[in-house]
Amino acid sequence: VALSSPFIMLFGLVEIQWWHWASFVMVILVFLALDLGFFHREAHVVSFREALAWTSVWFTTAMIFAVTLVPVRGGPAALDFVQGYLIELSLSMDNVFVIAMIFGYFRVPREFQHRVLFWGILGALVMRGVMIWLGSELIEKYQWTLYIFGVFLLVTAVRMLVGDDEEEIHPERNPVIRLVRRYFPVSPDYDGQKFLTRINGRHILTPMAIVLVMVETTDLVFALDSIPAIFGVTTDRFIVFTSNVFAILGLRSLYFVLAGAIACFRYLKTGLALVLAFIGIKMLIVKWVHIPSVISLPIVIGIILASIAWSLWCSRGGRTAGNRGGGDGDS
Repeated sequence: VALSSPFIMLFGLVEIQWWHWASFVMVILVFLALDLGFFHREAHVVSFREALAWTSVWFTTAMIFAVTLVPVRGGPAALDFVQGYLIELSLSMDNVFVIAMIFGYFRVPREFQHRVLFWGILGALVMRGVMIWLGSELIEKYQWTLYIFGVFLLVTAVRMLVGDDEEEIHPERNPVIRLVRRYFPVSPDYDGQKFLTRINGRHILTPMAIVLVMVETTDLVFALDSIPAIFGVTTDRFIVFTSNVFAILGLRSLYFVLAGAIACFRYLKTGLALVLAFIGIKMLIVKWVHIPSVISLPIVIGIILASIAWSLWCSRGGRTAGNRGGGDGDS
């Protein structure tokens, strides 16, 4: 109730004005300031229990926000928000695995990972806000842009289905990283959780800064998939933006929940590919067949839950077989 009251006061009008946007952003910035300045002021290893608690907090806040949309924008808008939020959150889960590989490649100490994710996600909010604005402008002026987004999602879905699951991180191939290293000196060692350090009287970047750049560019790549997907649900800029914001805010805690169990979600990417394919087809046939959120939302939820359940079942079966195999060998 305490979390929902600011949203109720801010969005008490049917027509969303500029100051509603500004107020929403200010509330989110306050939450982020409390997160970094109070709850995570000191660097520490985020435990599974703490991460699960924060994941629950952000998910609950998103659902409360969806409920407040019902009397303000109507039930369909609330369903669009929930569907968009779940799609963006699910795609963020795929992003979690790549971030885990980045942290592993650069050997980022666990107690410093939260700080990288905090600033990385803050940058992601800005980037996605700009991309959503550009996408909305394109769709508003050129309606056929939706068909291009639909085709793009289908191509992305096929690429996810047939692509190699064993992704590798190659920072030396990242043009942004190469540009940064070319113009800025980088220290060979970490200096706590600092992005800048002083050596021989000069301020130079630490490896933490390079990791941050990698996380930002990775999110930019994932945004190219997720932004078209949300426009397949709704073209309402406010719904698109807020669902993206809540999904990104939950990404940090979701990382610490899932990072240690990557192998247990081997079929999640297949489920995400099917979701993208469904949204892409929905965008391509919208002129002839309109699929409302009350129908598409259960389909999206069903695909995601089925892929997670199948992943967990297969992972459990593999462990069981492995345990039996080990027992036979010992005997």
